[in-house]
Parts: sequence; structure tokens; C-alpha cells
Amino acid sequence: MAQIRIENVRKDFGAFNAVRSSTFTIEDGEFFMLLGPSGCGKTTTLRMMAGLELPTSGEIFIDGEEVGQKPASQRDIAFVFQMFALYPHMNVRGNISYPLKSQGMAKARIRQKVGEVAEILGITDILDRPVGGLSGGDRQRVALGRAIVRDPKAFFMDEPLGALDAEFREHMSEELRALHDRMGATTVYVTHDQLEAMQMGDKIVVMNHGVVEQFGVPQDIYDWPATKFVARFIGDPPMNFLDFDGAVSPGDGAVMLAETPVRMPDLVQGARGSLALGVRPEFVTLDDAAPLRGRIVATEYLGTTQIVTVETAHGRIKARLPSATAVRTGETTGLRLDPRTITLFDNATGLALHSRANEGVLSHG
Repeated sequence: MAQIRIENVRKDFGAFNAVRSSTFTIEDGEFFMLLGPSGCGKTTTLRMMAGLELPTSGEIFIDGEEVGQKPASQRDIAFVFQMFALYPHMNVRGNISYPLKSQGMAKARIRQKVGEVAEILGITDILDRPVGGLSGGDRQRVALGRAIVRDPKAFFMDEPLGALDAEFREHMSEELRALHDRMGATTVYVTHDQLEAMQMGDKIVVMNHGVVEQFGVPQDIYDWPATKFVARFIGDPPMNFLDFDGAVSPGDGAVMLAETPVRMPDLVQGARGSLALGVRPEFVTLDDAAPLRGRIVATEYLGTTQIVTVETAHGRIKARLPSATAVRTGETTGLRLDPRTITLFDNATGLALHSRANEGVLSHG
């Protein structure tokens, strides 16, 4: 397997800039997620790594070799597409063995390797069946088998579970992660699903409009978003924002909300202007004694928890509370925010002012 390095990679399609000066490293054996909304540049980035698109500028290293201008056939990688891209005139065995036949491998060795891969994927019983009649899950396993059988340096996957229904997609994501762990492969996986990225990935790059907004482990990205975009995109419900014009008080790192100081750790003291205080819903509690107040405008029952929406003078804020907590729409309540979990953002730039969050920003602008 291999380490993959992306250094200042840019991709233009005529006057359109699809990817802007991206830089990050995928370590050997990592399950790495490229995450973002449609059109953010994640698939274009993956295709440049694979050699299906050539970068306008920048360098791409696979296993220490610069491959940015080499075609896909010279990069020793395997690509798994969303729509499987199986050969309909071949059976399962033929699809999996095709890459080895193209390499001129001996028939006995091909038979052995196909058997080994089929055993790993649990598809030994369908090797001689045509692919046309297979379920979506089995077709995905065949596509994975065709990639695995080559023993490439890296696996590139472009939303490989996107065509599956929600229940089977969750099952296949668990299987795919378990397969990765058994093989120790370097895997790069594109998705727009933030839950999928958080559940499966060792590391995540979050992209938006061709820019790497943040790069890091899932927990850090969730706890300390580097930009307002990341804070909104990661989490369900997303992070709350309370907008205000003011300054962070020097000395005690506090901001004033409803004429009440709210303290926050490790902030850039002295920041001023149009600011937004960000806090996750699970770190908001209702407390009648709290000076920050608002009116309950909605509740959403989710089984063991409920989402309570409160309208304040600084904007709406959602709290994730136990379902047993008694609340009533229309009532006024106090809100208490856990100061250890608050991030402050500059509304003009969208950047977090918290020092830990800023460490995750690789390129912006």
C-alpha cells in the first residue's frame, strides 16, 4: 500500500476553477474521506489522484513517486465507481478475473486469486452467475472484488454505496470498513454524506467550492470546526450560531450576550466586529435561572432525545435534550451554554477564531 501526498493541486476547466491549491497527505493504510456537497471538487480531486484527470498545476505523489502527469494505467491504483461499471456480458468470475487476464497472469493463479477474493467478500456461491440478475449489494461486492484482486497500491472509491437503499447502505458501509481493516489498504472514499464520513473515516477532508475547508480526524472536525461552513455541514442538527456585534473582552476571554458575559476558553482575545458564537445542540441546556433567554418555538421528538428550538434576540438556537425533559411551545426559558465547547467565528471571513480550530485550515480563499 502507499502514502498519497497532494501538494498545491489546482484544476481548471477553461475559466472555471474546480479545485483550488489543495494540499493534504493520506497516510499508508488510512481510510480517507473526501467530503462535501455536490460540485465542491471532491470527485475532481479523486479523479486527479487516479489519473482520470490531469491537474492544471501542483504535484501528486503515490508511494513517493510524482504521478501528476501520468495516466491511470501507470499509477497502480483501483477505482470503484458509484454505478459499479460491471461488464454485463460476463459472469461474476469473469468480471473479477478480467484485470488479471489483461495482465497475462497464468490461469491457475487467476483461479486461486479470484477464489481468495470471493471468500473475503462472501460471494463464492455466485461466481458463475451473470451479473445482470444480482442485487445491488452483490453487484457492489463484485465491483469491489474486481478492484481488490489486483492488489493495487491504493483503492479510490467514488460514492460506491450511493445507489443502494438506506438500510442496505448502512450494512455495506460496515462491511466495507471491516474489509479495509482486514486488508490494511490505503483507501480514498468520496461522499456527500457527513454521517458516512464520520462513521467510516480515519481522516476527513471537507471541501467547498474547490477549497479545502478543514482536514483532520472526525472528532476534531466535529468538536472544533475551522469555518462556519464546516460547522453547518457536519452535525445533525448542525452547530448553532448566535450573531452579535461586539468584542472579546481582554483578560477573561468573554463576549457579551444579552448584557451577560459568556466565557470561552483559548479564544483570540480582543477580536471585535460582526461575530458569531457557535455551540453544538447537545451542549445547550434549559435553565430558568440563566440570563440568556428565549421563547420555545418548536419541539421535535426523536425517541430517546428531542430537539427543542428557542428564539432568542441573537437568533434561533437548538438544544438536544432527553425526551423526558418537560417543555412547552410558547414558553419563555433560560439557556445555558457549556463554555468548554463554544467556538467563536468571524462573520466577515467565516473563519473560527479559536486557535485549535484554525490548526485544521489547510487552504482558504
